[in-house]
Amino acid sequence: MRQDAVRGHLDGLLLAVLEPAPLHGYAIITAVQQRSGGALELRTGTIYPALNRLERIGLLRSTWESEGGRKRRCYALTEAGARFLADERTAWQDFTAAIGSVLNPVAPHPHGQGA
Repeated sequence: MRQDAVRGHLDGLLLAVLEPAPLHGYAIITAVQQRSGGALELRTGTIYPALNRLERIGLLRSTWESEGGRKRRCYALTEAGARFLADERTAWQDFTAAIGSVLNPVAPHPHGQGA
């Protein structure tokens, strides 16, 4: 899938994979790839600026955690992030319904309007 297809939806994707539990950057990339069946492959150069921005605006918080003697920054959803994600889901459903109704119109009833 084209990388630009993700543009405009990156925040929602990142927040959605962080909804169940905090994750570090590589685990976020892996989660998006797994959830999308391999169709979406995010790059570190794409997600880290986005994670930093989402933290700066209060949708995420981060902590440093040690894993196998290695320090990693783990990101978690804030309450504001959870509300934003709920709004993103609603907007996505509205968007896909509108696009779907144009790309895949329901065939008109054979006897005109109504039934």
